[in-house]
Amino acid sequence: MPDNDTVKLLRECNSGIQMAVYSIEEILDDVQDEKFKQILKDTLNAHNSLGNRTHELLSAFDEETKEPNPIAKGMSWMKTNAKMMMENSDNTCADLITDGCNMGIKTLYRYLNEYKAADEKAKKLTEDIIREEESLRQNLRCYL
Repeated sequence: MPDNDTVKLLRECNSGIQMAVYSIEEILDDVQDEKFKQILKDTLNAHNSLGNRTHELLSAFDEETKEPNPIAKGMSWMKTNAKMMMENSDNTCADLITDGCNMGIKTLYRYLNEYKAADEKAKKLTEDIIREEESLRQNLRCYL
């Protein structure tokens, strides 16, 4: 039986990954620049792989995943659509995704600090997700 911190951390990672995938899929069709579009597609693949790792760890503990908060998901949808209605551009897409990366990084660090007793596999996975978000944020700077 895993400790509670491990399960909680993995569930939060899973929820965050789902939110990131949802957000990227939401704007992918609006991106015009092919290189930018490919960065997002590569990021989706990386997030799906990280999500699979999260599912494997949770399944090994016979635990369920966690869906993103519906209110957070709805707020994200509203923000994305409002900004895109005002200015549908690659700059706006990069801005939205960068905001999501920043929020994800901040939230994951908070959970790492909150769930200190989580096992090393869960912590490593969390750090891998953070690195993926940091990399995406870095790759999008030229589109801001």
